[in-house]
Amino acid sequence: MSQMRAVLIKDGIGGVENLYIGEIPKPTPKATEVLIKVKAFGLNRLDIEQREGQYPVPPGASEILGVEFSGTVAEVGSTVHEWREGDAVIGLVGGGAYAEYCLAPSSHIWHKPSDLSWEEAAAVPENWITAFQALTIAELKPNESVLIHTGASGVGVAANQLARLWDAKHVITTASTTEKLHWLLRLPNGPTRTINYKTHDFASEVKTITGGKGVDVIIDFPGQSHFVKNLESLAVDGRMTMLALLSGAEVEHVNLAPILFKRLRIQGTTLRSRSLAYQADLIQRFKDTVADKLTGEKGSGPLRTYIHAVFPFEKIQDAHREMQSNSTSGKLIVTIP
Repeated sequence: MSQMRAVLIKDGIGGVENLYIGEIPKPTPKATEVLIKVKAFGLNRLDIEQREGQYPVPPGASEILGVEFSGTVAEVGSTVHEWREGDAVIGLVGGGAYAEYCLAPSSHIWHKPSDLSWEEAAAVPENWITAFQALTIAELKPNESVLIHTGASGVGVAANQLARLWDAKHVITTASTTEKLHWLLRLPNGPTRTINYKTHDFASEVKTITGGKGVDVIIDFPGQSHFVKNLESLAVDGRMTMLALLSGAEVEHVNLAPILFKRLRIQGTTLRSRSLAYQADLIQRFKDTVADKLTGEKGSGPLRTYIHAVFPFEKIQDAHREMQSNSTSGKLIVTIP
């Protein structure tokens, strides 16, 4: 059996120092799958959580880290007719992208836009589809206001731009440093207002920006640390989509009255653990309505990918350290020669 290089974890779990590049068997596609020769893959917070044993791998998914990639089709399954060897694609998988080759359902890949580099293309799938999912679930409407937390993260950057594309009135985003906030405000289609949640009461700032009304939609990642102020920030009939619990899952001594009296709707969602059918439908809706508007950072489209740094495959430990530093503005990408 042919071998390939992949990022492995010593003892199956651990810190950055446990990451190493080893050799494992190259996978073979099942009937409805394609085998991808990976050119580049994106890093996501869930990769760190999985490495540390805090993120369960979905049933049937590869134990190898990585959920998004750009590359070329190397082989197709027996019932796949829409793809050919050599097709340049990007895609979303349940795992396995940290490798020279990975398997993907044929429904989870699409053609790489010719004006995107391999690195820019690898920055698209997880972040943009997650942002699309979150705002769609929250039913953001034109002229409504939205608060997006962790605005300089990959998903945050995508969500800010999508909210602008969908004609939100106020697109307010939070971040932890002045540098990140200034960077966000310089984006052509970024947020309309920013708040440093470390130095300011974001609920009070939101009320000032919206004339006392509050925001109609919140996209939340922190969880525990922001929950009470999120309730304060929401307008009557407001909706909050929760994507993660970065600061913790337990909130003590919470006054639930705002949920009742403001008729709030709070919904959590995931993507990686969803069924392949759900993911395929979401990907198709994204492709139909958003994908053709994406360009690279130097493009002129309404939606753009932004890369913080690119690392070679051999520097995977450095890439993880950079993500753990929480200093990034945009996406971290790793390339495979």
